Amino acid sequence: MQEPNDKKFPAFKYEKQFERFLWRSRLLVLLAVVPSLAGALVLLLVGTADIIGVVVAVGQYYLLGMGTNIHDSIVPDIIMAVDIYLIAVVLLIFGTGIYRLFVSPIDEAENYHQAHPFNVNSFDELKDKIARVVILAVIIEFFRAVVDIRFQTPLDAIFLAVSIMALALGLYLMARAHVKGDSHH
Repeated sequence: MQEPNDKKFPAFKYEKQFERFLWRSRLLVLLAVVPSLAGALVLLLVGTADIIGVVVAVGQYYLLGMGTNIHDSIVPDIIMAVDIYLIAVVLLIFGTGIYRLFVSPIDEAENYHQAHPFNVNSFDELKDKIARVVILAVIIEFFRAVVDIRFQTPLDAIFLAVSIMALALGLYLMARAHVKGDSHH
């Protein structure tokens, strides 16, 4: 089949220009990629500052005999920093994944194992990787809440046990689904 030339079919020329515009519009995702990476950087800095704060407080308490008792705050503070790091990882995976899907593969990431979190080949794969990290962040947040629990009644302990069982069941089902998903590739 012969391709129409631009002189005979002026609409073909406009169609090609419009398609070129549509193709280049994929670069709009950079409006999500750049802030995601900036947000990840900010969260990594905040998490690091929080960990350094814990280290300083422990040093002051044990080495200098100064400061307040750290035993009530050290675990929740570290858990919070880990939670912040996990959200930073979500932003990194999202930013690099969207870039790779819409703009271009990341050359340096191509040299690493295909299972690297930055190497995504579809939206489903990106959603799966982000969902796993988000679920881990929720688990960390749950753990942080559990650390602060003060039981008022025996029913509170039962609710906690049921919550932990539900969380464990959810993790088991997620891991099982992941194994099934890997065997279909």
